[in-house]
Amino acid sequence: KPGEQKHPKEPSSSQCMHLAVVACGDRLEETLIMLKSAVLFSSRRLCFHIFAEDSLKPEFEKKLKEWPSSYTKKFESNFYPITFSVGNAQEWKKLFKPCAAQRLFLPVILKDVDSLLYVDTDVLFLRPIDDIWHLLREFNSTQLAAMAPEHEIPKIGWYSRFARHPFYGSTGVNSGVMLMNLTRIRSTHFKNSLIPGGLTWEEMLYPLYQKYKNYITWGDQDLLNIIFYFNPECLYVFPCQWNYRPDHCMYGSNCRGAEEEGVSILHGNRGVYHDDKQPTFKALYEVIRDFPFEDNLFQSLYYPLQSKFLDTVHTLCGRIPQVFLKQIEKTMKKVYENRVIVYLGANHRF
Repeated sequence: KPGEQKHPKEPSSSQCMHLAVVACGDRLEETLIMLKSAVLFSSRRLCFHIFAEDSLKPEFEKKLKEWPSSYTKKFESNFYPITFSVGNAQEWKKLFKPCAAQRLFLPVILKDVDSLLYVDTDVLFLRPIDDIWHLLREFNSTQLAAMAPEHEIPKIGWYSRFARHPFYGSTGVNSGVMLMNLTRIRSTHFKNSLIPGGLTWEEMLYPLYQKYKNYITWGDQDLLNIIFYFNPECLYVFPCQWNYRPDHCMYGSNCRGAEEEGVSILHGNRGVYHDDKQPTFKALYEVIRDFPFEDNLFQSLYYPLQSKFLDTVHTLCGRIPQVFLKQIEKTMKKVYENRVIVYLGANHRF
């Protein structure tokens, strides 16, 4: 077996929240910070499914073992090589960013996992994964995956202006945060532009790529848009605060959900964690990266973040700090309260 799952038949909905990520090239640190943000705030146990190049696996294992036991007991990690079950592996590897197409094969590889949250390496959780996991319960009988829109405003969206292939809805969807009911995906026959009778997920992937490969720009995300264009009833669309990107604030704030509730999941695409183009995103990444695991969350995470944000007010994203701080403050209060309750319970004597 390619992976090392410890509880292969464990039902994801009751025991473990499954989180998958694909890491190749120089994405080791970014992936570890994403996993750290997941562990910091989650309530329930996590199962990590890490798809990585062979050269990265030893370093992943080493770094994860260095985390304090109070956190390592909250998750188990399973490692998998980069594999593509159909078509030409080299073609898939070169599609868009290195290895990104691996996400298309998760339903095929993780046969014993019922439901799964896939995220890109450049994602940060600002509230418990438990909260997005609960959205699985909101799927109707035909929905089997959930993503956020690629853009909020069609007239300035990429797909609505430039796409040369079918895409979902009026603005397309972004695949950087994708919630999946893998059991439903495996058992569904999808409508498509290839065969009238429908194809299974695995049967459809390579022929679909062959048909549209000269028209797609964003690789596997474009293929997902094509799939859900033909099968719109299969997709649950969650709001932009669950996949908040620089596009939501760099030209002016256009994610109403984040303005009302705060950012739930931050997606630092465009490499913004590692350059100075969007210092608000970089500030969040660096504060979570540098946070000592067992320190006080407010003292060593929230207050340094507030301080860093003062240096970002010259940018449009930096002018709306409440959008970035609202949810994480609420989350930290909840984590703190839970710890106090556990502490009091452990030390209370009748």
